[in-house]
Amino acid sequence: MRRLLGWALCLMLLAPGLTRAEQALLGLPPVPVPENNPQTPEKIALGDKLFHDQRFSSTGEVSCATCHDVQKAFTDSPLKVSEGIEKLTGTRNAPTVINSAYYTTLFWDGRSPDLEDQSIHPFVNPVEMGLANHEPILAIVRNDPEYVAAFQQVFGKSGEQITLTEVIQAIAAFERTIVAGDTPFDRWYFAGDGRGMSTAAKRGFEVFIGQGRCVSCHVIEQTQALFTDNRFHNIGVGINNIQQEVPELAGAFLKAKAEGIDVDVAVLTDSKTSELGRFAITDQFDDMGAFKTSTLRNIALTAPYMHDGSLATLRDVVVHYNNGGFSKEGEQVNAFLSGGIRPLNLSEQQIDDLVAFMETLTSPQFVQTASAERN
Repeated sequence: MRRLLGWALCLMLLAPGLTRAEQALLGLPPVPVPENNPQTPEKIALGDKLFHDQRFSSTGEVSCATCHDVQKAFTDSPLKVSEGIEKLTGTRNAPTVINSAYYTTLFWDGRSPDLEDQSIHPFVNPVEMGLANHEPILAIVRNDPEYVAAFQQVFGKSGEQITLTEVIQAIAAFERTIVAGDTPFDRWYFAGDGRGMSTAAKRGFEVFIGQGRCVSCHVIEQTQALFTDNRFHNIGVGINNIQQEVPELAGAFLKAKAEGIDVDVAVLTDSKTSELGRFAITDQFDDMGAFKTSTLRNIALTAPYMHDGSLATLRDVVVHYNNGGFSKEGEQVNAFLSGGIRPLNLSEQQIDDLVAFMETLTSPQFVQTASAERN
């Protein structure tokens, strides 16, 4: 409880009042807020409650916070792939909610256009929260006295006037307050204060923007750094293992999709379908095996890595890129590999330095959370 209250205090510091969530933190732009879902403290508090409500699962044991735990930097680390109801496992590693407000699409394959749409799907996915439909959620929020009062206050609605739209708007409003900048890197690069940057980390930054070419996708701009290009790339994770099966798998998937398959369910319940990546959404072979560029902010706290959690450490990730798109000795890169992925020829020292740099991308409130969790 004390840790949750600590995070609530952080949220208050980030968003005290009606417009604070739209103000910028060091290293970040203002949070984009849709016109049809403005932020209010009351709506944010309601979204927080909805985000943590386990009654919105078929077993009454899983909430959004199960896979996006504040004590684990809003992930379910160290799980490789997430566990839902009855410990059922999906195919994807839970990405952090931190700074998800800046994503132009959500999920690893970008199948949702915004936070509102994203929040709809886990409730009814059979390996996540397992509801047959959204009606149980509406029954709770229309009848629970606390929710009745909150929805009346926030939206001026009660009874059947409360729909799924209001539920997801509140959840999204809460998620838009989960923003974090002001890292040692930000203070050094944007504010000129280098006290949190080791010599190794500074060397690692030079690798990041130079020989490592990391900045090509993990973008740093003049006054801000989202550390993502919000695009999709095939970097040789997952798809390498099934590349001989791609023609057959792609054909079967396109046929099933034309017949009305639920893509959200398909990619989380079948490991090979999951590896199709962005292709499952666009039907474009250029997107085969491509996944969204993750932000690197707070990356040191969210192991394991990649869409399938297959790389255990940040060093493993750098070695994968250094190899040119493969991790295992003798593994062959796939035919759909993104053009920018090629051997980097980094030395062992440069690899270590690059990891040291990424470790400076942790925001102070999460340093404290991680320390409390270890103790």
